[in-house]
Amino acid sequence: MSSMAAAVVALENLTLNITQEIHVRASLEVTFEALLEQLGPGNQVMDGTPMPMKLEAWPGGRWFRDLGEGNGHLWGHVQAIKRPTLLEFTGPLFMSYPVVSNVQYRLSETDGGTLIKFHHAALGLIQDDHRRGVTGGWGTINERVRKAAEAHRSLAAGDGKKQ
Repeated sequence: MSSMAAAVVALENLTLNITQEIHVRASLEVTFEALLEQLGPGNQVMDGTPMPMKLEAWPGGRWFRDLGEGNGHLWGHVQAIKRPTLLEFTGPLFMSYPVVSNVQYRLSETDGGTLIKFHHAALGLIQDDHRRGVTGGWGTINERVRKAAEAHRSLAAGDGKKQ
């Protein structure tokens, strides 16, 4: 294998790139609030077990797993927030080794609701088990955001309130 081919293989092993689009039948505002809730106190692992997270929803705010009594795991910092269209993080996320991630949620209004464009890019020594599980993990979180926003919309519509 040439050194150029080895460099390409090595770079592929050091990167992660996930994109997803989520169509939500709810307003931008309702969807954004559902996103904050699901990434923060409403967070759960894939099997539905609560995973207590704190999200300080302002520039520089922390996003971390709260284990109580001052213990926890920093996932990242809010790099950018523009309510209700952008939420962006930078940090190691769930990976406790040399890695940096950028996670972006871009929300836009569409016919019948909101389109979320999700992107997670990472660079570092990404372990194979994390590489295999991360797409499903984000898919589960993003599906919970969709369901929560649509449930809120349904409740509001049933009460005669605007969403």
